[in-house]
Amino acid sequence: MSKFNKGEKRGMPELNTSSLPDLVFSILFFFMCVTHMREDTPIVKVNTPRADQVTKLENKSLVTTVLIGKPRDTRRGSEDLIQFNDDFLDMKNVQATMEAARESMKEADRPKMQISMKIDRNCKMGIVTELKQELRKAQCLKISYAAKK
Repeated sequence: MSKFNKGEKRGMPELNTSSLPDLVFSILFFFMCVTHMREDTPIVKVNTPRADQVTKLENKSLVTTVLIGKPRDTRRGSEDLIQFNDDFLDMKNVQATMEAARESMKEADRPKMQISMKIDRNCKMGIVTELKQELRKAQCLKISYAAKK
């Protein structure tokens, strides 16, 4: 008989999957270490007021947060300032900044954009009213106010 039997058929050998869980957990651990959730560092002091009828926002990816309060760094003065992302926002730049934020969203989500305002309880209403006027000019008409329960 020859070394290679033509009449005898061999099946496909089974694939060894014993190291697959190790590989999956290694990849999962890698992504957990590398990925981080976007969270703004507050550069203004915000002590939101309490409310008894609070509802949670539905889709947080559509929410753009604006903070208003006194700066943490006392060298910036003691007047109320507006924070957007990780920087101060000047009133004359509100319209352009909000339009840029809208442009960064998916086209289908742009009409659903919502502004969440976290305002310090001791903040003067003049800056809030002025900001709301600028938001109207930027066609940001869905505004909510953050509060503690």
